[in-house]
Amino acid sequence: KMAARLSGGENRLVSLPLSRIRVIMKSSPEVSSINQDALFLTAKATELFVQYLATYSYKHGRGKEKNALTYSDLSHTAEECETFQFLADILPKKILASKYLKMLEKEKRDGEVGEDDEEDEEEEDEDEA
Repeated sequence: KMAARLSGGENRLVSLPLSRIRVIMKSSPEVSSINQDALFLTAKATELFVQYLATYSYKHGRGKEKNALTYSDLSHTAEECETFQFLADILPKKILASKYLKMLEKEKRDGEVGEDDEEDEEEEDEDEA
């Protein structure tokens, strides 16, 4: 069995710490117990996914030019590649704090305008009735 083979040399088969992966898996309320094989396969699949994300980001980003993988390469991949778009919230593009504050102010102003528009529409609906 796989679990028997893992007991001695599992550190050589996966790089990620299995104890941490177990903690993450157990944090789900639906999970009561974790089979050793499931733990190993989750760790291996995670490693392969991270490797694929890094390789793709390096090849399609500026990594080749700089001979390095950067955060912006990863965030660009998450934003532009359909396969990785589910990571867009986790790997957002970096922006300056001042730009972020301006964006928040604009959203707040737009939100207030949007609320006023909704009230106007409700008044018009009442007038028509």
